[in-house]
Amino acid sequence: MMKVITLGDTRLLQRAAVIADVDRLVYDLSQAMIETMHVENGIGLAGPQVGELKRIFVCHVSGDIPRVFINPEIIQTSQELATMEEGCLSIPGIYADVVRPAAITVQAWSEKGRPFRIDAEGSLARVIQHEIDHLNGVLFFDHLSERKRERLTKLYWKRTEDKFGSYSQALRR
Repeated sequence: MMKVITLGDTRLLQRAAVIADVDRLVYDLSQAMIETMHVENGIGLAGPQVGELKRIFVCHVSGDIPRVFINPEIIQTSQELATMEEGCLSIPGIYADVVRPAAITVQAWSEKGRPFRIDAEGSLARVIQHEIDHLNGVLFFDHLSERKRERLTKLYWKRTEDKFGSYSQALRR
């Protein structure tokens, strides 16, 4: 299993590099990411979230199969927008409503090096857009108003401080 990095790690804010060759190492990375996503009870996980600044993400939404997207590009979005609550394994415990296109078309490469194109809507479209944001150094916070982003960021840091503060106090006893 891989370690999921969290808010405060600058790798989350960097643009991931294109993967030149889909080889055995990329395949192995995709499988480790799927395992990590499942263990962490997530529905999506991008390379930068596990410290790999590569354009790869995995997802597994309810009712679908686990999917791997390498060098993904959104090539079409619907004009219709949808608001859904989002969370993130890299910002645990924080959720917010985010507005995004309701449907998209994306092209990418599979973990076996095959190109594919998929039309997605609903939860799958949402996860794909969220994970592609990670590949571009964008967090779901960035889609919120400045005021809401600041409030949620403070809440996250307070919870993190409380968690580690309690742990530190327990160690001193």
